[in-house]
Amino acid sequence: MEETLKTYIPTLKSVTDAANRVRKVVTKTPFMRSFTYSKKYEAEVFLKREDLQQVRSYKIRGAFNKISTLTDEQKQAGIVCASAGNHAQGVALSCAKLHIKGAIYMPATTPKQKVEQVQMFGDTWVEVVLTGDTFDDAYAKASEACISQHKTFVHPFDDEKIIEGQATVGLEMVTQSEKPLDYVFVPVGGGGLIAGLSSVFHHLSPKTKIIGVEPGGAPAMMNSLLQKENTTLTEIDKFVDGAAVQRVGERNFSIVQQLVDRVVSVPEGKICQTILDLYNRDAIVVEPAGALTLAVLDQFKEEIRGKNIACVVSGSNNDITRTPEIKERALLYQGLKHYFIIKFPQRAGALKEFVADVLSSTDDITYFEYSKKTSREQGPAIVGIEIKSPEDLEPLVERMHKRKFFGEYLNDKPELFQLLV
Repeated sequence: MEETLKTYIPTLKSVTDAANRVRKVVTKTPFMRSFTYSKKYEAEVFLKREDLQQVRSYKIRGAFNKISTLTDEQKQAGIVCASAGNHAQGVALSCAKLHIKGAIYMPATTPKQKVEQVQMFGDTWVEVVLTGDTFDDAYAKASEACISQHKTFVHPFDDEKIIEGQATVGLEMVTQSEKPLDYVFVPVGGGGLIAGLSSVFHHLSPKTKIIGVEPGGAPAMMNSLLQKENTTLTEIDKFVDGAAVQRVGERNFSIVQQLVDRVVSVPEGKICQTILDLYNRDAIVVEPAGALTLAVLDQFKEEIRGKNIACVVSGSNNDITRTPEIKERALLYQGLKHYFIIKFPQRAGALKEFVADVLSSTDDITYFEYSKKTSREQGPAIVGIEIKSPEDLEPLVERMHKRKFFGEYLNDKPELFQLLV
C-alpha cells in the first residue's frame, strides 16, 4: 500500500475526466491580474479566484467528482464526511444536486456562517452534526458513523477522486495564463489542492515552481517534509480553520514530496493583515485560508521580481463576527497593539496623570480593566494601548517606568495574554 501511495500521481486523462464531470456545478473562475500586488512586487501577479465558486471555495470540485463516481449501491446507502467548513459545503451541494443523503460532521467551533451555508446548500439531503473542537475530532466521529452505518466516507483531501477534482483548478490556470507561470502559490491544509494542482503542472508546465503555504500555527505538511514522513502535530492554532489540520493526507504528502518545490508557513497575524488589505484596497473578501498565498509574498519579494506569479485565492467563507479578532491579530503582528499591567496609585487624579504624562498624542487606550481595592496603595489595571508606529513602544515603556506606572508587559506572555485576546 505504501509503495502504491508513493507512485500515485494523477494522470492528465484522470484530471480531464474530472473536469468533464464537475463542469455541471463548477464555475470556471477568473484568472485576474492584481494591479495592487503586481505593482507592490514588481511582478505580474495573477489571482485564481476560487472564492467566486457558488460555494465560495474550490472544495466543490473534489466533492462533486468523488460523489458522482460512486456506484448506485453506494449512492443509495448515502455518504458521510468530516469538514471544518468548505468541504462540507461542497459535499452538501453535491448531495443536493445528485439526490444523495449525507451526514456532515463539523467541529463545534466551526463559524456559524459556515454551518448555515452547509445547511442551505444541502437542503433536505444533508444532516449536520457538530462535534469536537478540531477537524480531527469531527473526522474520528464521522469515521465511526461511516463504519457502523455502512456508508461511503467522502474524505476532504486524502482520496484520489478528491485530488483529481481539485486538480481541475490547475488545468484551468494553465489554459487561462497567456504566458508560462514562473511560480504558483497554493494554500495547504490537508493537501488535496496542492497535490492535484502540482500534478497538472508536472504534466503541462514542469518548469513552474509550486510553493505550498501553511498557517504558522498548523504547519503539518512543512513539518512532515522536514521529518521525511507524515507526522501528526500534537497542537495547532485553529484560527485559519480552512487550513488547520494536525495531519495531512498520505497520498497528498507523497505527491508533495515528489512534485512541490517548497512548503513554507506564514504567521496568523500577517494573514489577518492581508485580509484587511484585500478588503480595503481591492474590495475582495476572503477567509483566513483564502489569504495565505498573498500573505506569504513578502517572503519571496526578491525572488519573484519580474516573474509571472499566480496565487490561488481559495475561499471567501468568512464570518463577519470574526472581524474584531482579525483586526486585533493584525495590529499585534504589526507591533501596534500592546497590553500591560499598569500600577495605579489609589488616589484621585492617577488616571488623569497617566493619560497626560505617559501617553503621547498618538497613543490610544483600547482596553481598560480596573478594580479599586481600598486596602492597597496601588491597584493593578490591564490596559491595551494602540500606538501609531512600532518605534513608539520603547519611549512609551520608558515614560511608564519614569512615572512608576509600569507593572508588566503582557504581549510576550502567551499564558496570560490569551486570556485577553
